[in-house]
Amino acid sequence: MAQVIAFRPRGGDGVAGPAALVASVVNGRRSHEDVFWLKENAELLNVLESAGQGDANLLTPYAPHAAALPERLRFFPQYYRFLLSIALDLDDMGVPGVDSDAMARFVAKTRLFDSELSDLQRAEARRLLARRAMHGAVRDPGLDGRLLSFAARSGTFALPNRKAAYELTHIVFYLTEYGRRDAALGDEVSKSLHFAGLVALLEHNADLLAEICIAMLFTGAEPPAAWLAFVEGRRRASRITTGAQTQLPDTYHDWLMAEWARALSVGGLVGGGVTPGAFGFYVAPPDGPLRVLSNALLQSTRARSPDWPRMRLSVLADIGGQGRATLRLAEASGDLFDEFFVHFARTGRVGAG
Repeated sequence: MAQVIAFRPRGGDGVAGPAALVASVVNGRRSHEDVFWLKENAELLNVLESAGQGDANLLTPYAPHAAALPERLRFFPQYYRFLLSIALDLDDMGVPGVDSDAMARFVAKTRLFDSELSDLQRAEARRLLARRAMHGAVRDPGLDGRLLSFAARSGTFALPNRKAAYELTHIVFYLTEYGRRDAALGDEVSKSLHFAGLVALLEHNADLLAEICIAMLFTGAEPPAAWLAFVEGRRRASRITTGAQTQLPDTYHDWLMAEWARALSVGGLVGGGVTPGAFGFYVAPPDGPLRVLSNALLQSTRARSPDWPRMRLSVLADIGGQGRATLRLAEASGDLFDEFFVHFARTGRVGAG
């Protein structure tokens, strides 16, 4: 396995861009009482912290919120993961007045994570508490095994299933501690990421594809250059609007994931191109040939084969020019496309036996 990615703080040039982004997300997009404010700010801080790009000066707009976080946690315990994540990142990036240790102790003492049915959410809670040396608070010795069993079932990720694919990327995020440790996830998990990436590419889902590229980087692998180029193309083509032009919900998360992928793969500041007063972020929606390709396979029930070389010409004939270009790009993304297609073709028979 390649070395786990090392993060180095970047600073200096273009700091006004990240500062404008922070100001917008803290005060310019949503009410502070909106749960989506918690979500967006937790995501932004997580990106800045994991990329080594945050500091107290950049995060000054958070100062008025820092001291109130413990009380918000007591009143809104259902949002404990958002609130604790925000507090930990602010504290670790040097923002004064954040008592993240006390908040972590409160979560551990009240065992808020016992309200979770999801293994993924318990894994996130465990990771957050481990940042304050509370490694044993979430007592579930079988958790890693269940997460890895899910992540290693590569055939799951060769089919369109956004929920499963996003859960896969977050399993990698948590088990690798955002690229800080080699979790030895194994070849099958790597294959799962690749299969999920092929589906995202065929859909032109830049948000999911960016997350998959980031997860690959966190495992020490190199994402296909064509995938990073596609995400970067969507990022460059995105619109950033202000004032009356802004409509929420927007595709802020898609844009932020593309910024994160770029920062980790080639460098540069997250939000470097944002101007003061930026409120809305718009990335082109998924518009790839995935649905057309799936429908073509569905209609060819008798002729359908899991053998990609045998199916290739008929499939290419069924989709348009741009779709053919994307499909060829997927073919060229490593040496796993034929195996991917065995699952994607769905030729198994459902019988009464």
